[in-house]
Amino acid sequence: MRIIGIDPGTAIVGYGVVDYIDGECNLVTSGSIQTDKNLDDASRLCEIESDLTTLLEMYKPDVASVEKLFFFKNQKTIITVAQGRGVILATLAKCGVKIFEYTPLQIKMSITGYGKATKPDVAEMVKKLINYTVFPKLDDSADAIAMAVCHVRSSEV
Repeated sequence: MRIIGIDPGTAIVGYGVVDYIDGECNLVTSGSIQTDKNLDDASRLCEIESDLTTLLEMYKPDVASVEKLFFFKNQKTIITVAQGRGVILATLAKCGVKIFEYTPLQIKMSITGYGKATKPDVAEMVKKLINYTVFPKLDDSADAIAMAVCHVRSSEV
């Protein structure tokens, strides 16, 4: 099974593609969609849709694991993150990719067993759970890989 994990945003959308085969997670690719901050919101959302469609066509994931927004600390960016998430969900649906959504708490619990784990704790555990050659330095990409692994550990794959 091939899973694409997605960390939603408008400025940066992290993604990680993981293959789950014979009980092992293997990192296929990871990266980010970064939109131009000088563009208007509509143009940035169109860029996310276009780039995500290209990724979906290239890697052909069976399912997507997307972070669910249920609490957000930064009130200034919640609307734009929610708009980006909406475009991501619509693009996945349009491309026929089955969507699974997990809260940050669910992701932390499935990866570390502790709901208040820090980002470095989650990243360190993901490194132990996945076969990889180079782990991304960008938090958004690392979070997206964690989302893909969360799906494996949270479902009957």
